[in-house]
Amino acid sequence: MTGPEISHEEIQQEIERTRERLGETVEELAAKADVKARAQAKAADVKTQAQAKAADVKTQAQAKATELSGQVRRSQVVQRRWPLAVAAGVLVAASVAVWRWRKK
Repeated sequence: MTGPEISHEEIQQEIERTRERLGETVEELAAKADVKARAQAKAADVKTQAQAKAADVKTQAQAKATELSGQVRRSQVVQRRWPLAVAAGVLVAASVAVWRWRKK
């Protein structure tokens, strides 16, 4: 023979490596072919992202509500007008009551 001789053991090792690569390739193809499992995995990812986003938005909304609530409490305009608004509401309610009473 003119080329280097390959031993029986080397051939067996090459066959084993080829089998391993082929097995990995088959597993990859099977995973790509399993549409249901891929869809479920994608749905789980989207659900996790949505939950994280919802929690973040909730936290931001609570912080903003707390901030605005504090601003309203501190507002002197609201504090001064509050008794006036109550008086106006009582006046409107009394007017409606008198109007209904006279209408009978």
